[in-house]
Amino acid sequence: MINTLSDPTIKPAPRTATEADIPAISNLWQETGLYRPYNPPEWDVRFALKSKEATLLVWEDNSDNIIGSVMAGHDGHRGWIYYLAVAPDLQKSGLGRKLMEIGENWLRDQGVWRMQLMVRSENSKTQDFYRHLGYRALDVTVMQKDIDTPPAERDDMTAPPKHAQT
Repeated sequence: MINTLSDPTIKPAPRTATEADIPAISNLWQETGLYRPYNPPEWDVRFALKSKEATLLVWEDNSDNIIGSVMAGHDGHRGWIYYLAVAPDLQKSGLGRKLMEIGENWLRDQGVWRMQLMVRSENSKTQDFYRHLGYRALDVTVMQKDIDTPPAERDDMTAPPKHAQT
């Protein structure tokens, strides 16, 4: 189990992500199976960084390689954790648990008292991880509707959605 306060190979704490981190974050999310081509990471990163109701934290090793991430956000009622990722060679080290704790604490500091997250139904390994941390599956159906052109289908991947442009 990794001791994030004394492990000499990693930095002692995470930091807030920046736009310059997008390529490294994208690589991490691809390595860990979080990336989906219809949902380009750069959009989620930029959206979180601009929001007062969200944060994206990254953890680095001493060579400045991003080895973990956690995104947390809330709607004023429920908090959500997204994009918890740990580099494959550090999984089962305790880093994921520490990142979850930091994400949960960020939400607590925002006044959130209930947390939720989504895990793809076929990902039983990750479901087991979250159950071990005290999460339980709920009997709900998540429904989705695209209300704008999906980022992957936009001409300019760096521009905000058309309705947000001024």
